[in-house]
Amino acid sequence: MFNVSPRAVLNYNKKEKKMSDIFKGSDPIAISKRWLKEAEKTELTDANAMAVASVDEQGMPNVRMVLLKEIDETGFIFYTNYHSVKATEIINSGKVAFVIHWKSLRRQIRVRGVVEKTSNDQADKYFETRSLNSRYGAIASDQSKPLSSRDELTKRFYAAVKEAGSNPMRPKHWGGFKINPTEIELWADGEDRLHNRFRYTIEPTKHEWSSQRLFP
Repeated sequence: MFNVSPRAVLNYNKKEKKMSDIFKGSDPIAISKRWLKEAEKTELTDANAMAVASVDEQGMPNVRMVLLKEIDETGFIFYTNYHSVKATEIINSGKVAFVIHWKSLRRQIRVRGVVEKTSNDQADKYFETRSLNSRYGAIASDQSKPLSSRDELTKRFYAAVKEAGSNPMRPKHWGGFKINPTEIELWADGEDRLHNRFRYTIEPTKHEWSSQRLFP
């Protein structure tokens, strides 16, 4: 007969208690916001980096890294060039998915949802917080379009510096997307690959989240 020592049981119970604290709360967006703050203290670079997935007109998936800039009470916000392949696919389908994985915390967030553009005022406010050169870069770059050489990009950058002056304004083709989630999965690493997974779904008419624990 296989016997489990009392010490092993105690250690397991302590770990389960700590894990329950990680998932404390009924709102997965609020939990995600809390996790991000924790990750900002432990990740070496870009704790807000996330892989965003979209599909083209043929249904072929695309994925790329972007930076999550804000989590508000109802969704996740990032910014990009609206003329890019990424933005075009997102606008055409109106849907998107993303994943954030934090190696230091051994946690992960997966989100699927519908997308809306942020307001011009919100995009303007964020654009003003970017470094000066980043703002010039946003003006100069035809994101995702063919580029003949690095020299061409450099020339376009300095042309933007000259034309936009010392306080470059947000170009109309650049702005934010807000992902309003319909499904969120929160994952935390467990010993022996017995991970902890919770899937949260929302009923739009009720604005309430329900959760379900999943097998790892």
